[in-house]
Amino acid sequence: MKKLIFLFAILFSLSGIAQNSQLFEDANNAYAEGNYEEAVAKYEQILENGETSAELHYNLGNSYYKLSRIAPSIYHFEKALQLDPGNEDARNNLTFARTMAIDALGTEESEGFWGIFDRSTSAFSAGGWAWVAIICMMVFIVFFLVYYFSRRSMIKRMTFIGSMFFLVLAISSVIIGFLKQDLQQESNFAIIFSEEVEVKSEPSVRAGEAFLLHEGAKVKITENFQEWVEIELPNGSQGWMQENDLKRL
Repeated sequence: MKKLIFLFAILFSLSGIAQNSQLFEDANNAYAEGNYEEAVAKYEQILENGETSAELHYNLGNSYYKLSRIAPSIYHFEKALQLDPGNEDARNNLTFARTMAIDALGTEESEGFWGIFDRSTSAFSAGGWAWVAIICMMVFIVFFLVYYFSRRSMIKRMTFIGSMFFLVLAISSVIIGFLKQDLQQESNFAIIFSEEVEVKSEPSVRAGEAFLLHEGAKVKITENFQEWVEIELPNGSQGWMQENDLKRL
C-alpha cells in the first residue's frame, strides 16, 4: 500500500511539472504574439502552483512592463535578481521600469564591510553559492581519491594541492551562502502597489502626513505594528503606512 501511495505521489509530481512546463511554453508564445494579459495569467498560474524561478519572474516583469503596470513589473524584476543576482537582463530592465515610476528614490547601497561583501559575491544567490559548494566538494572527493590511490609522487603532490584548494573553496562557499542568506533576511524590502499612498508620521489614520509615495517605489520595512509597517527611504526619511498598500520582496 505504501509503495502504491509513493507511486501516485511521483506521478502527481511529474504531472504537475509537465503542466507547469506546458503553461510556461504557452505563456511564452502568448508574449511573443503580443497577448500580454494572457501571458501574465499563465505565468501567475505557475507561481500559484508553487513553482518559481528567476526566468519566470523575469518574464513576468517583462509582461507587466508591456502592460505599463509599473509596480508588479518592478516587483518581479527584483524577485528575478534575488534568485539570480548575476542576471544583467533583469537588472537592465529593472532600470527601465524604474524610470516609469513617479518617485525617483534611487537605490539603497549597503555601506562598510557588508556592502563590499554583498557586491563582491553578487554573482550568485545564497542558493547558488550552495551549489558551488556542492560542486567543489565533489571535485575535492575526486582529487582526494586520485591522491589516495596514486603511487606516483608527482601526481600525489598535485592532486593533494588540488583537493585542499577545492575543500577550502567548498567551505568558503558554504560560509558565503549562509552570510548572504542572513543578510537578505535582515534586508526587508517591499514595493508600493497602491497608486498613491499617504505615509503617516505615526501608525494611525488620524496621524499627520509625513510624505507621499506612489506605485513602484521600493522601501525598506523597519518595524511592524498590527496592520501598519514603518518604512525607510534611501534618503533616511521614515514613516508609517498600511501593509496592504505594499508587497514584500
